[in-house]
Amino acid sequence: MSGLPRLRGLNPLRLLSTNNNRGRFTYQQVPNGGNASPFDFQKYSWPSAARRISSTKLVALAIAGIVVVVLLAGGGYRGVQRHHDRPTEDEAPLPFYWQHYYRLNGFYNGVRTLVSAAEYVPENGYNISIPPTLEVDSGLEKSMSRLPKEPPIDPIKYDPYPFGDETYLRDYDQVHQCYLDAEEKTPAPDVYAYPAVPQHMALPLFGDYKELGMKEDVCWERFGRLGAYGYGYGPAEGGTGLGNDSESAGSEKVFERVGHVDYRGMDWGAAQRRCYEKNERRFREEQPSGKKRVQRHAYVLRTWTGYHYSEQQMLSLRAMINELSLKSGGQYDVHLLVHVKDDHIPIWASKDLYRKTLEENVPKEFWNISTLWSERLMEMYYPEPFPDNFANMAGAGIHGVYRSAHFALQWFSQQRPEYDFYWNWEMDLRYTGHYWEFNEKIGDWGRRQPRKGMWERGRRFWIPELHGDYSNFTQFVERETWEKDVAANDIERSGPVPIWGPVQQFPHTGMLSPPNATIPPSSYDEDEYTWGVGEEADLLVFNPLFDPSLTNWVFSWDVTGYNRSLPIPPRRAAIITVARLSKRLLDTMHRETWQMRHTMFPEMWPPAVCMHHGLKALYVPHPVYFDRDWNVATMDQSLNYPKNIWESPFGWGEHNLLGSSFYYNSGFSGALWRRWLGQSENGEGGGVSEREGSGRLCLRGTLHHPIKHENGPTE
Repeated sequence: MSGLPRLRGLNPLRLLSTNNNRGRFTYQQVPNGGNASPFDFQKYSWPSAARRISSTKLVALAIAGIVVVVLLAGGGYRGVQRHHDRPTEDEAPLPFYWQHYYRLNGFYNGVRTLVSAAEYVPENGYNISIPPTLEVDSGLEKSMSRLPKEPPIDPIKYDPYPFGDETYLRDYDQVHQCYLDAEEKTPAPDVYAYPAVPQHMALPLFGDYKELGMKEDVCWERFGRLGAYGYGYGPAEGGTGLGNDSESAGSEKVFERVGHVDYRGMDWGAAQRRCYEKNERRFREEQPSGKKRVQRHAYVLRTWTGYHYSEQQMLSLRAMINELSLKSGGQYDVHLLVHVKDDHIPIWASKDLYRKTLEENVPKEFWNISTLWSERLMEMYYPEPFPDNFANMAGAGIHGVYRSAHFALQWFSQQRPEYDFYWNWEMDLRYTGHYWEFNEKIGDWGRRQPRKGMWERGRRFWIPELHGDYSNFTQFVERETWEKDVAANDIERSGPVPIWGPVQQFPHTGMLSPPNATIPPSSYDEDEYTWGVGEEADLLVFNPLFDPSLTNWVFSWDVTGYNRSLPIPPRRAAIITVARLSKRLLDTMHRETWQMRHTMFPEMWPPAVCMHHGLKALYVPHPVYFDRDWNVATMDQSLNYPKNIWESPFGWGEHNLLGSSFYYNSGFSGALWRRWLGQSENGEGGGVSEREGSGRLCLRGTLHHPIKHENGPTE
């Protein structure tokens, strides 16, 4: 082990680069030094990460924290420190044990290292081997002069749409092509990907592309992904000017096919409306042709007055609208749900004032896809009283966006009831892959899932390297459920175990009845994983559906409208409010709110309503990458089996996810995204590094969160 401190910082691309600083990975150095406690909310945030808890909210936590530290000083922190398989180190101690794992560098291998699936060797050693040993027979030991000057493989048009297939046309009506302009001179553009991956790119630690039905042997670089939306050419041609001076070898092959699309004067609302009207027959309840009806989706992005729409943000919004709406023949509509932060503006009283507010706060090309709302409007729509709150740890009003962001989405679903599903999306999300493919494949996956064991599977991270494929994971969870949880019948914890149908057998003073369709047709034992197969999911989330009562998640008790003289209701939550919600779920949430005055913290309310009413709720196992070569057994213990509530990743153990590509406060996610954009991050990457090294990054489809800025240096 004595050699590990030296090897831990090695970079597999060091042999290809003249940059002497590539061995450092400074964004992972926690700002306040090496004595940070896992109980310290302030010290382990990256500079680029969102601050979840304000100083006001920490007042209440401070009191609890003092008690916690006193109670756990003898064992809690030492429990976090004791991990038998972590390397020892003579250097000053790092704040968290996972920072001792080897850095994975394959993310930063560029397009000049692209290889086919047959040649590809992932970098992951799962903390067993040292990653640099993978240089053997990889081709990366070649000198820089022997690497190709351009990507060795040509990009291909990426077309995941099945609309021309015979099997699709047997079931559904034809899709008519949509255009950006009313004159139909500019068709909705295509995007391009490489049918290869960079040598040694790491594999995800959570989730799997094959399980979701997505391609895993393709990668996306910025010109093929964003060139169709204004990246790589200047404003005089209708582009953004971004990327004009960046490393671009081979990008001309994209522009030869896509051209330079002119976005000056673009009206996305009009384009979406024309596309829907052209294909409207596909969405009718009654299909004259006898074919199947296509369900419609509202893709709702939550934004606010004063939000800065950067050029990078504009590219992402254009990609969403083009790929989800125009290329799908109107299957999706993209909406901006704009929070008017000034409650003194009566947007409901004057059309002129409404339009003035909108036009002052949203770029013109998105005016006609925007809907304004305010907290004052929510106060009128869901009027007081909202009694019997168990614990308002946020210290905010019930109608405030922080505690009740779902109010606006519930309201929107009542104003626009024509959709079957509503995607609750955040402005700080980015996706390197194709939006329609991602959305449709996870929807298909949700439809295939049985209800049996869905809550038990959904509360765990699926780690394929440890658990095997998802079928094996399903069997493992069932065995574990019966062996460990059959006696756990405490309603304050999780209700009957395993959960089967609506959970309403707990003391309460009133709740809406569950839909008849959610009553199990047989017992749990009799079902052979058939109930729910073919049924659309009411809720799809992107982090586990955990039981807040088994964690110290700070908002666990923000439950309103249930009699406080009775035990707090059983509930579930999923960190980050990003989700797909069915109309049935949103209608139930709406009715529970206005009729029963029930509500909870936003990340808890939709899962809890699903749990109480027997709706189908699933955690989507989308691929999530980590910046370190974790030992998967330790990861499983840390994330799925914390020794006590203080170590749960959904609370003070959340530091375990700081190095992931998707969590509410991930530092790695934003850093990797900016590197993908060609920017320098903490002295690594940027134009010179890409040109002198292996080229620009090419990543598989990855959901990144949070992206708090995209304006790093490019050299």
